[in-house]
Amino acid sequence: MSLFGFLAAGLIKFGGSHNSAVARRLEPEMCKVPKTKLLRLLPPTSTGPVVHQETHTDDSEILSCTVKALKDGHIVAVPTDTIYGLACLAQNTEAVKNIYGVKERNGQKPLAICVGEIQDIFQYCKVKVKEELLHDLLPGPVTLVFERSEELNTNLNPFTSLVGVRIPDHAFMRRLCQMCGEPLALTSANISSHTSTVEVHEFQELWSKLAVVVDGGPIGDETRQGSTVIDLSVLGKYQVIRPGCALSATLDMLEHKYGMSEDSGEE
Repeated sequence: MSLFGFLAAGLIKFGGSHNSAVARRLEPEMCKVPKTKLLRLLPPTSTGPVVHQETHTDDSEILSCTVKALKDGHIVAVPTDTIYGLACLAQNTEAVKNIYGVKERNGQKPLAICVGEIQDIFQYCKVKVKEELLHDLLPGPVTLVFERSEELNTNLNPFTSLVGVRIPDHAFMRRLCQMCGEPLALTSANISSHTSTVEVHEFQELWSKLAVVVDGGPIGDETRQGSTVIDLSVLGKYQVIRPGCALSATLDMLEHKYGMSEDSGEE
């Protein structure tokens, strides 16, 4: 099951805490396929809270390498708080087209976008919920679906007026989005319909098609369920598009704190 793509059946109208300390080996390992860089992130050295250090040399080098690849129109593989993903710049039409090719993905299945800050959501989506709700759910393993704004690339999911947006609870991913300064298109790092991946070797057959593979080690969500996808495009209502790994907590928040009810889809 794809991590970031949405279940087709639930998206007729629409048409995955991992705060790793960011560090890598001094010399990036080169994948067997030329020109593909494998950059290794090392796990935290303690069980305490992770504090992001912008001055960390290795952190900056990995981020700069990945940002450059994205800005050059390439596709990269990245760890998230759920499973591994493939990313490109959402505003780059050619890159979006290529990511479908890499995954052998049906062109009628939408891609989510990933941003670094809550405020970015308002730029690319028409939000009908309180900002407090966004802060309650994000960053986290949840994809929220809203009506898209005019600023989002019209060639990204052109068959739907909606778009799913993520802010993973993952320090590297958040900083990557912030440095790019624009949304990433995000989907799971696997061939379409294949099992989602929680380690980079599990999608090694895709490496030759990627500019950078960021190895964050094994990801904690061994269930491979991916993010919970919730449609919040109707005022006061929610619709579960994919249960994912955080359904119970998400629905509890929506129903009991914000008084929202499930959208049955009936007029």
